[in-house]
Amino acid sequence: MGESDGASQLQAGLTRALGRAGMGAPGGLARLTGGATMESWRFEADREPFVLRRAPSLSFLEDRPFGHDTEAALIRAAGGAGVRAPDVVVELQGEDGIGSGFIMRALPGTPDPRAIQRMDKPERLLAECAAQLADIHGIARKDVPADVPVMNYGEAIAKLREQFEEAGGDRPILALSLKWLQDNCPAPVEPVLNHGDFRLGNLLVEEGRLTGVLDWELAHFGDWHEDLAFGCMPVWRFGAYERPALGLGSLEDYFAAYEAAGGRPVDRARFRFWTIYRMVWWALGCLRNAQMWRSGDDRMLERVVISRRTSEQELDLLLLLEEEAPEAERTAPVTAPYAAWPGHGEATSGEIARAVSEWLGTIKARMEGHDRFQLAVARNALGMIARDDSLLPRTMNLDLAAALLAGDASLDSAGLLATLRADALEKLEADVPKYPALAVARRKWLGEN
Repeated sequence: MGESDGASQLQAGLTRALGRAGMGAPGGLARLTGGATMESWRFEADREPFVLRRAPSLSFLEDRPFGHDTEAALIRAAGGAGVRAPDVVVELQGEDGIGSGFIMRALPGTPDPRAIQRMDKPERLLAECAAQLADIHGIARKDVPADVPVMNYGEAIAKLREQFEEAGGDRPILALSLKWLQDNCPAPVEPVLNHGDFRLGNLLVEEGRLTGVLDWELAHFGDWHEDLAFGCMPVWRFGAYERPALGLGSLEDYFAAYEAAGGRPVDRARFRFWTIYRMVWWALGCLRNAQMWRSGDDRMLERVVISRRTSEQELDLLLLLEEEAPEAERTAPVTAPYAAWPGHGEATSGEIARAVSEWLGTIKARMEGHDRFQLAVARNALGMIARDDSLLPRTMNLDLAAALLAGDASLDSAGLLATLRADALEKLEADVPKYPALAVARRKWLGEN
């Protein structure tokens, strides 16, 4: 279904919802890019810009602790606490016939991470983000709906292990990481409200100033270090690997600004734990996208492409966890990860995929809005097929993963770290060869310049 088809289906339902708020019919509906689970549509009504945030079907909400009514209430509470959150004007109802969601007044600014990173004074923006996070963490439980969950650390780790096993239980680096989480789980602290997805991509910025904090669907009460850590993961730095704090600056400046704005004290060990936790969480979330596609719940192209981003987290996790390996294992040589296809005979599947990708590039100028975004995703998917074809076969190792989870193997095991390094490099070379941490790892492990 193209973007124009989706807009026509939304028109009647949006008109009904806006009518309950005393507003006129929508015009100029356009699908916004991005959003791994929820859709966002921009439109105008009564000469004002608005955004619809919705799940196309209730199946999208089955594994979530709360629905859009609670998310809308959270956003209103955040706005009342001084957070630059959107103004929710009306929630969708069943009779609207367009799924679950709500309508917000559009805020100024862009969520585009790379555009934000090019703006002046990133240190000022980093301080504003830190202050907003401190304000979020100051929102009291009595001011938000009762169904906003409180994280139990042990149960959360057990849930990750359950997801790992459901996904095959055959990825050694994730098994190593899960065992580390089990062995290093910290004592609970007095929980604060976590946004749950505080990172570039969910922040609106205009001329270097923060204008909005979006996407509250993962909010929960827990350790403030989790919220601080999530946005600092390498994957959310969007190419600015050397700027670990939100892809904008240093951790020292971020933590200092957070504490100065009234945030809780920052403990580096707890920050490290929650960084590893959220890396595993996101790796398993990527894998879950493939299952959503296979089940038929969502056949959007992004699902299969996102699933291959698991390899980003595996490499990032190994770069962190190897710090605890014996020196002899850290200095052991690593074999270069792949051998090139010789390039003779009939065209391979990868070469065919590359040819289709090149043809898609010729029609890019004819596409608009979300369809243009989908075309870019399709070309990324074809690139994965092409690179898979030229590298060594992708392998998993159920026995090694089980041994790592059981503690029968570890980074102390002779030769294991070198094997994991080579496997991580090989997978990421095929999946996302432009991922910045790949170059970092190749310099560190292979001595490349």
